[in-house]
Amino acid sequence: MAENLFHSKWASTAASIWIQCTSGSLYTFSIYSDSLKASQRYDQSTLDAVSVFKDVGANCGLLAGLLYSSSAAGGPRAVLLAGAVQCFLGYFLMWAAVAGLLPRPLPVPAVCLFMFVAAHAQTFFNTANVVTGVRNFPRYSGTIVGIMKGFLGLSGAILVQVYETFLYNKPTSFLLMLALLPTVNTLLLTCFVRIHNTSEGAEKEHLNSLSLVAILVAAYLMVIIIIEHVVTLRLIVRAFAFVVLILLLGSPLCIAIGAWKRESDRISHTLCTEEESLIIEPKQRGSEKILARQDSDQEMDTNDNRTLQSGENLNLLQAMRVMDFWILFLAMACGMGSGLATVNNISQIGGSLNYTSSEIGSLVSLWSIWNFLGRFGAGYASDYALHAKGWARPLFMVITLAGMSLGHLVIASGVPGALYVGSILLGVCYGSQWSLMPTITSEIFGVAHMGTIFNTITIASPVGSYIFSVRVIGYIYDKEASGEGNICVGKHCFVLSFLIMASATLFGSLAALSLFFRTRNFYNQVVHRRLLHSVREL
Repeated sequence: MAENLFHSKWASTAASIWIQCTSGSLYTFSIYSDSLKASQRYDQSTLDAVSVFKDVGANCGLLAGLLYSSSAAGGPRAVLLAGAVQCFLGYFLMWAAVAGLLPRPLPVPAVCLFMFVAAHAQTFFNTANVVTGVRNFPRYSGTIVGIMKGFLGLSGAILVQVYETFLYNKPTSFLLMLALLPTVNTLLLTCFVRIHNTSEGAEKEHLNSLSLVAILVAAYLMVIIIIEHVVTLRLIVRAFAFVVLILLLGSPLCIAIGAWKRESDRISHTLCTEEESLIIEPKQRGSEKILARQDSDQEMDTNDNRTLQSGENLNLLQAMRVMDFWILFLAMACGMGSGLATVNNISQIGGSLNYTSSEIGSLVSLWSIWNFLGRFGAGYASDYALHAKGWARPLFMVITLAGMSLGHLVIASGVPGALYVGSILLGVCYGSQWSLMPTITSEIFGVAHMGTIFNTITIASPVGSYIFSVRVIGYIYDKEASGEGNICVGKHCFVLSFLIMASATLFGSLAALSLFFRTRNFYNQVVHRRLLHSVREL
């Protein structure tokens, strides 16, 4: 019994969620950046250069996709193990540099390499868990991608809670924790993450339960973050709050056990029924199975040409010859790039608008919550719309990119409270792209090389971030800055930058709209029909 449970798709899902919960070290850079800057005697521009390698490493997952798709060493286990090795190596070397175990100051390229390797590990964790989730739940790919991406978005806040509970004001020790915690956690759980080519009647119900857990964790973290920025909590209160968080994060195991028991009972009942039927009508049952198989083959034949024309089951090189690939890349460069540029510069933006350091800290902490809501909500809502209404999923990309454009305009206005409202819009819509893009990729190009293709499209994020951060925000800020310290104060520091990014995301929304029209018939004729057929089989 225990062996079957631990080798079920639900145990795999719970293990993937827990790995995702410790994989978001990318979002904790602000915790140790000052220690890194001081120990290596960097100026701000040098520290920014190191952070660029963080963004590049976290968004270049081509190797992870190739490893997953490789017939020789592929699958989630090899990818997770490779990620664990990189995570430990990158953060351990950075800890050694900050702690003084390595000669100081180290050459900047060496620290950039450490940061790149540490951040690159996240692409391996993310690829293994997301692609495995899509393969295990092909009918609800949007929901499972939203869950996995959602917990990754929350992982930054979770790791910060670990820091504030056990390592407060010890950023050097926090770097060592980042080397050990995700690595050990992944090594312990890797054996449970595997692909299961099975379909169950109650999948949606159990996925909804996991979705509820994700929402509860997000709500709890938001309350804790707000309270911590209002009052100073004593150690015993922080410890109690952390225990409650661990209990919430442990609840997916209870859901996995319940789902496994229910499916075991269903299979036992089905087997008994089939045995009785075969005894009574063996010939009739055999002929029915043959007819059903013929009908299924005919349906696949009728869809074959349309499927191939739409890029189904293409490898990376074949996908790159399809216009849909480049439309997705362009839309993500506009959306992900402008969102990442905003969060990377939110401290300077807040400072120019006279926000206090506490208010800026709240904005940075709450960004992970809005990011989660977008990642989870877009996946869940697009799944519902596809199943219930037959709406093509790129429509949600159109809506969320338009929402990002509105968020940039709100911040550009510079009115009191605009940064709060704008950051909520941007955080939610930015997070949405991270669940919509991989899901759309799996549906248009197929799951065979999904990891390679969507990780290649993800490169659009650092490309867009570089353009908007360096060529737009940085250039305009430096041009407007004056006085000692090259500091700019006032809404004029960023208003033009955000107007440019609003225009870019609106352009990205129009690009996504063209993708919607290009794939609308494909979603109606292939994707939605396939979903209806799978429901009838259950």
